[in-house]
Amino acid sequence: MVDAAVQAMCSELALVGNPSSLHTAGRRARRVVEESRELLAASLGARPSEVVFTSGGTEADNLAVIGGYSARRAADPRRRRVLTSAVEHHAVMDSVQWLADHADAEAVWLPVDRLGRVDLEALREAIESDPESVALVSVMWANNEVGTLQPIEDVVELAHAHGIPVHTDAVQAVGHVPVDFAASGVDLLSLTGHKLGGPMGAGALLAVRGAALAPVQHGGGQERGVRSGTLDAPAIRGLSVAAQVATAELTSSMARVTALRDRLIDGILRAVPDAVLHGDPTDRLPGNVNVGFPGCEGDSLLYLLDAQGIECSTGSACQAGVPQPSHVLLAMGVPDDLIRGALRLTLGHSTTEADLDAALAVLPAAVERARGAGLASRVG
Repeated sequence: MVDAAVQAMCSELALVGNPSSLHTAGRRARRVVEESRELLAASLGARPSEVVFTSGGTEADNLAVIGGYSARRAADPRRRRVLTSAVEHHAVMDSVQWLADHADAEAVWLPVDRLGRVDLEALREAIESDPESVALVSVMWANNEVGTLQPIEDVVELAHAHGIPVHTDAVQAVGHVPVDFAASGVDLLSLTGHKLGGPMGAGALLAVRGAALAPVQHGGGQERGVRSGTLDAPAIRGLSVAAQVATAELTSSMARVTALRDRLIDGILRAVPDAVLHGDPTDRLPGNVNVGFPGCEGDSLLYLLDAQGIECSTGSACQAGVPQPSHVLLAMGVPDDLIRGALRLTLGHSTTEADLDAALAVLPAAVERARGAGLASRVG
């Protein structure tokens, strides 16, 4: 899928033209954008008119949460509450917090269970306590750290019973699990290119016709008047082709990556018997493995594995370099020792059996060294 997206994007890079211009080059670029819009929509069960191109998932989340709240609040000042889970990506969490700090919103953080799944009864109670005050519900499709899939259709049912729109951050899900915008019933859905084999810097917000959105950046009024800015035609082309290929190959890709994931989990738990898998053991993203190693510092283990050519993460890549515990694992009630020793390994279309063999071959020694370093630091 990466090759197809790269080829599609590169074929456009040598050509000039602003898609908003009326000259020949501009009209040609506009055609690329609109054909890409149709292709992306067809891949995700949406109408072309429902696709709003953005610079990525973060911008799409901001537009959905801040733009959605602002429009709903302007139409009805009573709608101050935004309901979202305690394990959202920071693009959503920080947007909700910004509304609370600067736009008179009330943020309601919904609890999750020990697997990271949103508490539907808590959502029901939060809505039914005062449905007329709710502006928006935002629950991610799949968690970026522990991989747990969320009950989106149940969330939609609870919210729509009271006429409340639902946004889902599907950045981690699109191209990895089945995502059908129309069938899901959500009103707003965020996605990005680099998570599905496309380019960085290109994403989209799918918004049903009639969805209330206020712009969060201003300018030329491109993209239905809610997302101003010159459209990046080459990146948009790469995004749409990547989505088409990823969805076309989804069934076979899911089966292959899931089998690799399960083999890796089994191998880790055999090699390090006291390791603990975080997230749902089966109802999770095919390529996500998040494991806690007691007695380890995640950063130490990360660097030891990285020196052996095994690239992994201690949490969300967007929070890299920030020395703070995972808000996701905290919300799940994971013990401190396991949070400190948490490691996330991600598998994808290019992952092979040989990659797993290499990781499992060096993991036990890396864990032993990381534990020794952690013990020394605590004693010292």
